[in-house]
Amino acid sequence: MNKPLRRIAIFCGLLVLALLIRDNWLQYVKSDSLRTDKSNRRVAIERYANPRGDIIVDGDPITGSVESKSGDFKYKRTYKNGPMWAPVTGYSSQAFDSSQLEKINDGILTGNDDRLFFRNTLDMITGKQKQGGNVVTTLNAAAQKAAYEGLKSQGGKGAVVALDPSTGKILALASYPSYDPSSFAGNSTDVDSKNWTKLQKKNNPADPMLNRALRETYPPGSTFKVVTAAAALENGLYKSADENTDSPLPYIMKGTTTELKNEGNLPCKNANMREALRVSCNTVFGKIGADLGNDKMLAEAQKFGFDSEQFTPVRANASVFSKDMNSSQTALSSIGQYNTAATPLQMAMVASAVANDGKLMKPYMVDELQSSNVDPVAKTEPKELSRPLSPTNAQILQSMMETVVKSGTGQKAQIGGGVVVGGKTGTAQHGVANSANPYAWFISYAKLSDGSSPVAVAVVVEDENANRDDISGGGLAAPIAKNVMEAVIKTKK
Repeated sequence: MNKPLRRIAIFCGLLVLALLIRDNWLQYVKSDSLRTDKSNRRVAIERYANPRGDIIVDGDPITGSVESKSGDFKYKRTYKNGPMWAPVTGYSSQAFDSSQLEKINDGILTGNDDRLFFRNTLDMITGKQKQGGNVVTTLNAAAQKAAYEGLKSQGGKGAVVALDPSTGKILALASYPSYDPSSFAGNSTDVDSKNWTKLQKKNNPADPMLNRALRETYPPGSTFKVVTAAAALENGLYKSADENTDSPLPYIMKGTTTELKNEGNLPCKNANMREALRVSCNTVFGKIGADLGNDKMLAEAQKFGFDSEQFTPVRANASVFSKDMNSSQTALSSIGQYNTAATPLQMAMVASAVANDGKLMKPYMVDELQSSNVDPVAKTEPKELSRPLSPTNAQILQSMMETVVKSGTGQKAQIGGGVVVGGKTGTAQHGVANSANPYAWFISYAKLSDGSSPVAVAVVVEDENANRDDISGGGLAAPIAKNVMEAVIKTKK
């Protein structure tokens, strides 16, 4: 072979070798990233090629799948009572991806999760159509209905969270106003895109897609006094509910000339903690916070879950109790004002820990993941998060909260029939110089005749159109909490 031909042969050989290297690089090294690339339309087509698995509540699906009428996406998502369940399910949309449980458990619901490999292989051998697995929730349908309808009938905005104190199971998670995920589940520019656009906050100030139960933090107002009472007991500042406190009236906050006032002419001078919680004395609990100091108050708040995001598995915003505050700032924060802010989930956790004799369980809303033939894939086990209170101090605080409902500001939450309810109202200041309508709060738990506590609840209502004088936690929020607790109790019978 002459020299020019030899050079051409070597060059062609190098080209073939480069082609082989490139082909193997694409097929083996880059295959996964190319397969899952968002720009690869085949991925999206495959994702919607089969019926999606369901999200289950009380044994019944609250989701479904139907064949699309047009386009190359074969199936789209449907929802039963979409607005009621949207804070739990999130959405799954051909045009706008997915959120919350639909997003977190997408692999199970589409059938593409590696844990479903054996099931999918069997289906392929038998010729059965591929179908996604199921997400079984901890939710209680009756409690969710009571929560959502209570908020809806009240109007305005708000949220409800109900927990099982002994396990941390989320029994209700409602937010209002809400949205119907079915309205934009497809890929139509005429219908789905327009519905999506209408729901965005810039076009809808009510922000219906905001999950207020998990993603909105509010000043908790007087409901935070439960945390302050817990800090007083845990740090030995006061050893019982009925010991008189060293609380002057008027109370001038340390380092200032500012008086911390109560809401009305209340019997708060040197009142014991039971009476102070019953009538909601700002002076008593503000001074307790100042006497304990920022560090001790912060430590107790963090034991209840403040300053940490919670994953249910849907992420909840971190509630806030600040550090490095001076005495007056700590006093205000200890009555749920200043920088203190909490999600409804957080305040349900506070009530839950008290009801569960001081043990706070990690909140969760997914009980089990299943394959398409309902074989279990994964199971959530209850997990202790912390111990904010000793059993003795928790029982003292229970007796205080039960007095609030029996003869104090929370009487509209009474259930009767041998059910004992403990609670705390809150009317939290809102707006510059408290100019806007306050938020109405109520946190509570129900205790059955056998001593067990099946449910703890937090309710917040924000009504911009209500008469300011008519807004109170006991008036607006407590009746909703009562209905939710009753719904849970009835399902236990």
